[in-house]
Amino acid sequence: MNYRHAFHAGNHADVFKHVVLSRLIALLCQKETPFAYLDTHSGLGIYDLYSSEAERTGEWLEGIKLLLEQANTPELFDDYITVINQLNVDKKLQYYPGSPMLAQKLMRPQDRIIFNEKHPEDAQLLKQNFRKDSRITIHTQDGWLLPKALLPTTEKRLLLLIDPPFEQTNELDLCVKSLTDAIARMRQAIVAIWYPIKDQKNLNKFYNQLKMSNAPKLLKAELMIKPADNNLGLNGSGMVIANPPWKLENELTTLLSYLSNVLTENAGTWSIDWLIAESVK
Repeated sequence: MNYRHAFHAGNHADVFKHVVLSRLIALLCQKETPFAYLDTHSGLGIYDLYSSEAERTGEWLEGIKLLLEQANTPELFDDYITVINQLNVDKKLQYYPGSPMLAQKLMRPQDRIIFNEKHPEDAQLLKQNFRKDSRITIHTQDGWLLPKALLPTTEKRLLLLIDPPFEQTNELDLCVKSLTDAIARMRQAIVAIWYPIKDQKNLNKFYNQLKMSNAPKLLKAELMIKPADNNLGLNGSGMVIANPPWKLENELTTLLSYLSNVLTENAGTWSIDWLIAESVK
C-alpha cells in the first residue's frame, strides 16, 4: 500500500493520528521538565488541501472537514483544532498540519524537536517550512536508522513517532524493529506507531511481533471506517503506543467514540486493548 501523504492529508487516518499526537504532547507538557520529540518520517509538515494531489482524492472532505463542522467537540480536541485554525486565519479550510507542524505549535521553548525526511524534495520543503525555529533539527537519512543513531537523548523524556509511508511490504516489520531499538536505548521512551488497516493477516503477524517486543507496556487503539478486508482501500488505521501516559487510555475512549460517530455516521467501529499490559510487581 502506497500512502504518499500529500494525497491523503486531512483524511480520517490523519484526524485520528494527529488528535492522539496532540494529546501525547499535552500530557508530556504537564510536567515542567523538557522532553524531546523525534519524527522518523516527517513529510512536508504542512499540506495544501487545494493542491492537485489532495484534490485528486478529496479524502479530507470525509475527514477533517467533517470534524470541523461539529458544533460541540470534546475539549480533548481543542489543541488540535486550535493549530488548524491558526493556519487558516480567514476561516477557509485550506492548510492542514502534518505531525511536524503540530509538534512545533504545541511544544514549549524548553523542548527539543527532531524531524527526519529522506525524500529529497520533501526534505527541502520541510527545511524551508521550519528554518526559523532554533528548537528544530532536521535530518535527511533513512528514518529506520534514527533510533540507533540518536538515542538516548540528553532529555530523560522522549516522544518518538514512527509514521512511514508504507510503500514497502516489510514496513510493519521495520516498525517493530524500530520500536525494539528505541526501547533498548531508552526504556522509558513513549513510542507511537501509526499503521493502516487493510490486510488483516499481515496485521495479526504485526500484533504478535509487538507482543514479543521489549516494550514495558504497549497500548493498541484502532478506528475502523469501513469493514475490514473489503478491498475498498484504507478501511481504518491504528496506533500502538509504548509507555503511554497513564491518562491516555481514558482519553482514547472519548476520542475514538466521538470520531467513530462523526466520521462514519455511527457505522464505524473502534477498539482499545493492551498488547502488553503493565506487569504488577
